[in-house]
Amino acid sequence: MPVALVTGANRGLGLEFTRQLLESGYTVHATYRTSKGGLVDLRHPKLHLHSMDVRNVKEIASVLQQIETGLDLLVNNAGVSDGRWVSIEDIDFEKVAEVMDINAVAPVRVTQQALPLLDQNGGGTVVMLSSLMASIADCHSGKSYAYRASKTALNMFTVAMKKELMGRNISLLLVHPGWVETDMGGPHAPVKTDESVRGILERIEEQTLPLSGRFVEYTGRTLPW
Repeated sequence: MPVALVTGANRGLGLEFTRQLLESGYTVHATYRTSKGGLVDLRHPKLHLHSMDVRNVKEIASVLQQIETGLDLLVNNAGVSDGRWVSIEDIDFEKVAEVMDINAVAPVRVTQQALPLLDQNGGGTVVMLSSLMASIADCHSGKSYAYRASKTALNMFTVAMKKELMGRNISLLLVHPGWVETDMGGPHAPVKTDESVRGILERIEEQTLPLSGRFVEYTGRTLPW
């Protein structure tokens, strides 16, 4: 029976990942920082809830110690938006540091701590929720300084670790979920959470070791770096 860990699972994409993975037969360990949010409505014998701040190594280690079965899938979903500053002069660098830590560093932090559990099950897949806004080639409108930079950094972290983790039978997937109707994406976003997650799960299903490090949209379209 496959086992997954989903971070930031209390709402939006994380909550939908949890729901669809449970429907697919996974045992799911779903994390939230402070509020369980929509997770309180998901009652399932294979669902395990954990309070965990992805910035806190001790909390991460404590949660992972509770997973005795090993891991087959890690979905690094937790993330934040930036201040949406109007100009360079408005940038709040304390907020920049927070965004970089949560969006770029934390997924690597969680992956590092989860490696023994992935090794325990002979390898697996690590999903990094990236964004088209990470693409340098596609950055035509600019702005969203910290968010763009954080997702670009996440892409580089992922590609940099690709070869090393291939030796442990761990495949890495960088995926853009689309412009999704969530708290972050807003009510006018054209993609629903269930559609986005279905597409991402299809990408996970087709993921192989030779595909490790690819950067794709939820539809499977390859994205420019």
